[in-house]
Amino acid sequence: MVSTANHTIDKGPVLLGVIGDPIAHSKSPVMMAAAFRAAGIEGEYRRLHVKPDQLKQTLQDIREQGFHGINVTIPHKVAVMDYLDELDEAAEKIGAVNTIVHANGRLKGYNTDGAGYVRSLREEAVPELAGRTVMLLGAGGASRGIVHALLQELPQRVMIVNRTEDKARQLAGEFSAEIPVEGYSMEQAHRCLPGVDILINTTSVGMHPRTEDMPLPVELIPEGIVVSDLIYNPLETRLLRESRVQRGCMVHGGLGMFVYQGAIAFEHWLGFRPDVQVMRQAVLDSLA
Repeated sequence: MVSTANHTIDKGPVLLGVIGDPIAHSKSPVMMAAAFRAAGIEGEYRRLHVKPDQLKQTLQDIREQGFHGINVTIPHKVAVMDYLDELDEAAEKIGAVNTIVHANGRLKGYNTDGAGYVRSLREEAVPELAGRTVMLLGAGGASRGIVHALLQELPQRVMIVNRTEDKARQLAGEFSAEIPVEGYSMEQAHRCLPGVDILINTTSVGMHPRTEDMPLPVELIPEGIVVSDLIYNPLETRLLRESRVQRGCMVHGGLGMFVYQGAIAFEHWLGFRPDVQVMRQAVLDSLA
């Protein structure tokens, strides 16, 4: 028997999974299997290919088949909220769910993406975020979650830059005015970059297979700042490589976010922190 923060496991293995469309590329099963082994828990983590029109039935199956919880990935992070019994405060504010806990017949949604990213950034690159000026490239769901988590760290200023200025301004306007959150177009980025301490790419620009794409010219990036990219395939994007080599920047890749968001989800499901280094190594081995 294993007692956890959410429930007590006293029958059979822990049953977890991830839903998405597509889903075959997901590294979550490899990572979670390693976490199970390291914790000495008998568990199964299933990869579930779920089309949008199958979402409602899948959530019902999660209840009936004894799943302890699931992860949620593209394109279901918003739509899945309609089928949950409860939302964590952060998930409600962010407007997206990537983790669901099943306890006592109820499904509760969480968003661990932003918190996972910030934990990774602090552990691997910037231990203290208070007072920093941060620029995010992109105004999608990933950016929303990261801004929410960053504001808990009391940065001095947050700027959101997007191809569509209106979308950047709209997202910026959804957050508290206590810490300035501002939206700009990509064309305006060059005027704001000189005062930036941390630059974060939340877009998919540079992801495999289009690994030579860049979200902005490297010559615009101030020398010596921290440049972070949510992408983890490749492990070092062209943005990170050129920022490091040509601009002397400290760089931070997306693998840590992926691992830490999974670790926080694991904590929600089972009530204790898994071995993050084991999880990271499992993903690295899989990518290799």
